[in-house]
Amino acid sequence: MENWSVDQVCNWLRQRNLGELVPKFREEEVSGAALLALNDRMVQQLVKKIGHQAVLMDLINKYQKQKSGLESLTYCCETASPKFPEVISGKNLKSFFARYKTLQWTSSYALPDFPYDVKCILAEKKCPDHSMRIRIIEYLQADMTKYLKGSLYPNSQQYNIVVSALLQAYPFLDDDGNGFLLWKRALRDRFKYVRRPIEDDEQVLRNKCKFGHRRGQTRKSLFAGNKPDEFQVQEEPIEGSAMDTHIKWLKQEYMKTQKNWKEVDARMNVTIEIRRRMISDKAPLKDILKLFPFLRCPYQLFREFQLLTHMDIYQKTAEILEIYSEKILSLYAVKNNPINIMLQENLERHTEEDILKYMKMTAACLLLPDVFGEDSSLFAAVNKEVKVVTPVLEVKNPFNVTSCEFALYVEGEELAQLSNCTMALAALVAAFHVFDIPYPKRIHRTLNFLESLVFEVRGLAFLP
Repeated sequence: MENWSVDQVCNWLRQRNLGELVPKFREEEVSGAALLALNDRMVQQLVKKIGHQAVLMDLINKYQKQKSGLESLTYCCETASPKFPEVISGKNLKSFFARYKTLQWTSSYALPDFPYDVKCILAEKKCPDHSMRIRIIEYLQADMTKYLKGSLYPNSQQYNIVVSALLQAYPFLDDDGNGFLLWKRALRDRFKYVRRPIEDDEQVLRNKCKFGHRRGQTRKSLFAGNKPDEFQVQEEPIEGSAMDTHIKWLKQEYMKTQKNWKEVDARMNVTIEIRRRMISDKAPLKDILKLFPFLRCPYQLFREFQLLTHMDIYQKTAEILEIYSEKILSLYAVKNNPINIMLQENLERHTEEDILKYMKMTAACLLLPDVFGEDSSLFAAVNKEVKVVTPVLEVKNPFNVTSCEFALYVEGEELAQLSNCTMALAALVAAFHVFDIPYPKRIHRTLNFLESLVFEVRGLAFLP
């Protein structure tokens, strides 16, 4: 820490949820050496909030104690004094060496040699897409396991060191100051994902038992309670071989032209626990869709949403567009929008009431982000190529009754073809919930507005 630059100190503050202090520390040019030299009075001058003062002084004191402990251990080891067992013995000796081993691992850690394509992306300082982030995390996880001599249980300090090394080497990966927490969580989730299927490793089994994940144990169903028979979910635990049979049947049935939808519904009910567990464990979307390809069908996507929320999202979306389309089109914020201009040009060519109503609903759907002053590219790509990884709509020829196309994209790949704007909007909202994807910051007000209408949350459903 003594040799840290001002930038490294600022990164260290962000990692400990003290990002508010960064501007002041930059202004005062507080380097690592200056940080360790701070006393109570200096901290009071630098930091206004008492809570932040206490946290900062505690972190500095802990580092200094840790440093003095390492120096003491090094001195004892070098002198090999015969009195050493009397000074540090029993549990103290064990914990002392454990701490020393951790510090030794930390000081020697270097980032792995990433594959060529990853190096190219990092060299160009491009923000990696979702699949590239997964590759980076996979290599970091494998490299940490090597440093840990095969252990799959890093401690918090080791996670911190690896992520700090990554962000110091590639600062552009720090997304708006939140990069450290996001990369650390992704790395922890990767270790969980690797440990989950392991049943023959002694350390993994011991920790599963210690923390309650015993073999054969099943969680209580997420959907316990009174539900219509049509949406009754399997609550009894299913043996692994039976689950494999259901998944195999679903994969085979998906390839058929004529599908047995009643049986599909039943088997999707039975397998929902494993599916929700995979999603909550942040399994790659490709793996989930490979096992459960029917989630690509709008009907099953809506049905999954209904199993989770007891809401018919397609029906609710149709009601929303019908009620709000005229209000949205009358707002001044969208008067000169290219979508609205395109709508007005096409309205003049038709007289049929149903077609005019459909066009207005389509325009209202596409104009929603502009009403809230948000980034419409995170909502729909109209006659453009999709360039985002979060759920987004691809719309071609929106006001051409014969050639309009709607599709839902997730992680840059097409998930489903959709027949109209109502189905498209319903699928977009459902995808965020079904796949447990957080709303992007630059579109969250639009999506929160839709969510409040779907769930009928009073006091939240309003237009600017």
